[in-house]
Amino acid sequence: MAKKVVATLKTAGGKDWAKVIRAVKSEKTGAYTFKEEMVPVDKVQDYIATGVK
Repeated sequence: MAKKVVATLKTAGGKDWAKVIRAVKSEKTGAYTFKEEMVPVDKVQDYIATGVK
C-alpha cells in the first residue's frame, strides 16, 4: 500500500509539499497535542515562524 502512495505523490506534484508537525499545548489540561499540516515547501519557514494554520 505504501508503494502506491509514494508513487502517486511523485507523479502528482507531491514533492512540492512538506508535512509540518507542531506541538500545541492545551489551555484546559496543559497536555500537548500534535497538529499535522501539509504546507507548500516554499512556505514552511513562514508557517513555522508565524504559527498560521
